Amino acid sequence: MLFCALATDYDGTLARSGQVDEATIGALRELKSAGKRLVLITGRELEQLRLVFEYSNDFDVIVAENGALLYLPATREMRKLAPAPPEKFIAALRAKSVEPLSVGHSIVATWTPNEAVMIETLRELGLDWQLIFNKGAVMCLPPGVNKASGLKAALEQLGLSAFNAVGVGDAENDRAFLDICGCSVAVANALPAVKEAVDIVTRADHGAGVSELIRSWLDDPCATFAGVRRHDLLLGTVTQDGAQVALPADRGAILIAGSSGVGKTTLTHLLVERLIERGYQVCIVDPEGDYDRFEGIAHLGSPERTPAPEEVADLIAAPRTSVAINLLAVDTTDRPAYFAALLAPLESLRARCGRPHWLVLDEAHHLSPALEDVRHRPMPSDMSSTLFVTTHPKNLSRAALERVHTVIAVGEAAGAILAEFCAALGMAAPQTVPGPPSDAVLLWDRDRDAGVLTVKVGKSRQVHQRHIRKYAEGRLGSDKSFHFRGSEGKLNLRAHNLATFLDLARGVDDATWLHHLKRGDYTRWFEKAIKDEELAAEVRPLESESDPHASRERLIEAVTRRYAATGTD
Repeated sequence: MLFCALATDYDGTLARSGQVDEATIGALRELKSAGKRLVLITGRELEQLRLVFEYSNDFDVIVAENGALLYLPATREMRKLAPAPPEKFIAALRAKSVEPLSVGHSIVATWTPNEAVMIETLRELGLDWQLIFNKGAVMCLPPGVNKASGLKAALEQLGLSAFNAVGVGDAENDRAFLDICGCSVAVANALPAVKEAVDIVTRADHGAGVSELIRSWLDDPCATFAGVRRHDLLLGTVTQDGAQVALPADRGAILIAGSSGVGKTTLTHLLVERLIERGYQVCIVDPEGDYDRFEGIAHLGSPERTPAPEEVADLIAAPRTSVAINLLAVDTTDRPAYFAALLAPLESLRARCGRPHWLVLDEAHHLSPALEDVRHRPMPSDMSSTLFVTTHPKNLSRAALERVHTVIAVGEAAGAILAEFCAALGMAAPQTVPGPPSDAVLLWDRDRDAGVLTVKVGKSRQVHQRHIRKYAEGRLGSDKSFHFRGSEGKLNLRAHNLATFLDLARGVDDATWLHHLKRGDYTRWFEKAIKDEELAAEVRPLESESDPHASRERLIEAVTRRYAATGTD
């Protein structure tokens, strides 16, 4: 995964006691000079931030008020992402002498122990607003508004995906945006629960920790992010011991090879489906029209029309749009030239934005054939997150084969496929194993001394995915929604789908969280309203948990894993 943006919290992360030191500013500017984008995410009001932070204009985008306000320093454009707080709410808090009390464009903020008064006032007025905590600070915002929603708006403005962002923070309210970043980082002074949930913890605290991250990122990005393995693509389980096997997203191209009719297209469809479900952007070059009915992606080209490379580039400029490019209208002899023309804008977008996250080259021997009279455009030296799909490795150009570091051989002749790949590159073949059963493949990583593995793969879930989208992203009626009310019924926070449920779950106080957990409200909702008995069964053991942070994290992870749309950008 190529990381193209740094999204950072302000207080407690960049700043110590409200101030950012010069060394940290220098590191941020160095990162920006290297072509990375900078996003600042703060719970502060914008005017207050600009009074204490004179370098705010160094950022490409500022998200203020804990996700409720977007500001573009270059143009001074300010964009509200949430409605203003109701006047009756502000008046009621002032009448109750809540101090201190800060009112922004959307946020209403105070400090503990005023949260009890705020909850009481929300209940009295029947307002569906949420409380978010940041150490001692208490922030009240409209439902679903948090640092994650603000970061999504900021990255959309920049044309970036959250998968390509590195997030760094220190406190509870940072968890929402850290969870959606491709890499999450906590500075050394972060709360223990934040440290436990992130990919990287810096040795230094506050701004020095951010500087440490930036220096490492610029010096050796591969080493810095080597431990972030959640972007790898699940293949299946080893038949011998049941261990899960994932395809590396950052260590060269992956080759899927096997003769016609042995299952390589089925396997490729399964892998693409998994990528789409997890929210990654995929670009499929499809010479034979095998993806025309694939769901969840846009389709360009037909047997009668060839899409121009510029048309493809325009479509995938949107981070959430995956596309399949049908080349049936392109004569076989012209396909290498078309692919060469298409590769240029794809390279440019990948270098600039890290997208498309995965490139699938079906019938790759049509695009980069092993023919001496075909003039190939030079391939990028690193083609990680690329799937080459072909019948026989010997039919692919040497340049393409040299980019391959992982080989998946399909069919009874899988051992011969591995030997053919090695012969084409003039290298020693691995020790052969028997041909895999019909539901398995042979996997060989040429960079690792693990030998050849027999891996059992799964089946397509597109039918199931159509069913769950309703619950992940749709809008359930009030009787089917989940309502966070708390032990005394003072709250009325409604989750009308799983995405909203996760947003609210991250923001409610620990007592409210445990109240519903112990009563079995979550498992009952999953079973009765969401109609997912497997999810309910997985979550039910958590009802004996007394740690709100651990139980919350495990439940959120279970939902996100099963309903990928709720955890993607």
